[in-house]
Amino acid sequence: MAETGEENCTSVTEFILLGLADAPELRVFLFLLFLLIYGVTVWGNLGMIAVIQVSSQLHTPMYFFLSHLSFVDFCYSTIIVPKMLPNILNRDKAISFLGCMVQFYLFCTCVVTEVFLLAVMAYDRFVAICNPLLYMVTMSRNLCMELVSCCYLCGTACSLIHLCLALQIPSYRSNVINHFFCDLPPLLSLACSDVTMNELMVSIVATFNEIITIMIILTSYLLILITILRMRSAEGRRKAFSTSASHFTAILVFHGTILFNYCRPSSGNSMDTDKVATVFYTIVIPMLNPLIYSLRNKDVKEALKKVLRSRVPFEKLFS
Repeated sequence: MAETGEENCTSVTEFILLGLADAPELRVFLFLLFLLIYGVTVWGNLGMIAVIQVSSQLHTPMYFFLSHLSFVDFCYSTIIVPKMLPNILNRDKAISFLGCMVQFYLFCTCVVTEVFLLAVMAYDRFVAICNPLLYMVTMSRNLCMELVSCCYLCGTACSLIHLCLALQIPSYRSNVINHFFCDLPPLLSLACSDVTMNELMVSIVATFNEIITIMIILTSYLLILITILRMRSAEGRRKAFSTSASHFTAILVFHGTILFNYCRPSSGNSMDTDKVATVFYTIVIPMLNPLIYSLRNKDVKEALKKVLRSRVPFEKLFS
C-alpha cells in the first residue's frame, strides 16, 4: 500500500478478506460444508439448464425463465465460492484491488438481475394460472426475450452505478474487509473520504428495485391466490397452491435477506450478522432454487428420466 497525504489513510493495491469465522477448529468443517453446497449448486443449476435445453416438452416460457434463473444462480455462486473456499484454509486471504472490484461488479450484476427475474417469473405464473387459455399468446417468445434482456440490463446498469462511485474512493483506513467476499457496505466502511453519496445510492437503488419487484410479486401472487380459491377442482387447487407457495417462500427468503442487508440503517456492530444473512442469498439459495422451482415439478422429473434413458441426451446442446 502507498502512503497518501492523509493520516492513517492509504491507497490500496489489495484487500484482505477475513472470511466467515476465525475459529481454526471450524475451518475444515466450513470448507467441506461449502464445498458440498457449491457442488450441489453447480450440479443442480447446470443440470437444470441442460435438461431444459434438450427436452422439447420444457420449451415453454416458464422453463425459459427457469433456465436463466439457474444460469444467474450458478454465476454468482461461482463468483464467490471458489475464492472463498481456499481462504477458509489458507492464511493468505488477499485479493487484488482489481479482483475485488471485478468480483463486486459481477456479483451485483447477478443479484440485481435475479431480483428482476423473480418478478418476471411471478408475472409468468400469474398469466399461466389466471389466464391459461391466453398463456402462450401473451407470453410470446419475443416478449420473453425482451423481459429477460431487461433483467440483465437492469443488473448491469445498477452495478455500473455502484462500481463507478466505488472507484472514486481515493484511500482507505485499512485494507482488511470483514467479509468473505468484496461486498459494498463493508468496503465503504473502510473509506477515508466521504461516502455519503455511495451509501445513499445503495439505499436508493436497492429500495427502488425492491419496491418495484415486490409490488409485482405480491400483486401477481395475490391474484393467483384469488384464482386458486375460485377453482372447483380440489386437486387443481392443491397442486397450484403447493407450487405457488414454494415459489413464494423462496422469493421471500431471497428478498428478506437483501432488504436486511441493504435497505436498513448501517450499524457498526452488525457485520457478523450481515455475513450470516449474506450466506443465505449468495450460497444457500442458489443451491435450493433448482429444488424448489424445478425438481418438485412433475414435468421436469419426467424430462429428466427421458434424458437419463437416452444414449446421447446432450447432442442437442451443441446442435
